[in-house]
Amino acid sequence: MKLSDLRPAPGSSKPERRLGRGHGSGRGKTAGRGTKGQKARTGGKVHRAFNGGQTRLSKRLPFVRGLGNSNDAFRDTYTIINVVNLEAFDADMLVHPEDLAKADLMTAAEAQGLIKVLGDGEIDHPLTVFAHKFSASARAKIEAAGGTVEIIPTKTYPQTKRRKDGVQATTATATATATVAQQDAEG
Repeated sequence: MKLSDLRPAPGSSKPERRLGRGHGSGRGKTAGRGTKGQKARTGGKVHRAFNGGQTRLSKRLPFVRGLGNSNDAFRDTYTIINVVNLEAFDADMLVHPEDLAKADLMTAAEAQGLIKVLGDGEIDHPLTVFAHKFSASARAKIEAAGGTVEIIPTKTYPQTKRRKDGVQATTATATATATVAQQDAEG
């Protein structure tokens, strides 16, 4: 086989359609564009939002500012568990989010996220419940039954910018300054 023997696969390449090359070609004169009008002109494309002269959809909709008119990306969404759901667990048990998922009270993905316990229902045996938030009534009912509530700390990030009121907020900066001062005193 030689380089000159190579050919494209049959049907993969077609000859270019030559427009406006005489009426014998079948695509002469107006070259398949019809007679006059916007689409017959060079560069004559209709805008994709054009609605035939009717007011376009983007103008008919109400004007609302904001990033997608929603703050879903920045909102903390909590999976809700009620006190009555905790009845499924044995007395003196440690109830972690993974245990709630195993008991089919939430999905495994929800167990990875934020959880809030609300006070709907009653509980009659002590449990140690781990969650990110508890309502006041849920906390009271769990503790009245002899149990305890353990708040799972959420991830917080150290403040890196100076506050608007001029106070330097980070303890990391103060620690670094103290370390440098100590090194200067030694050296």
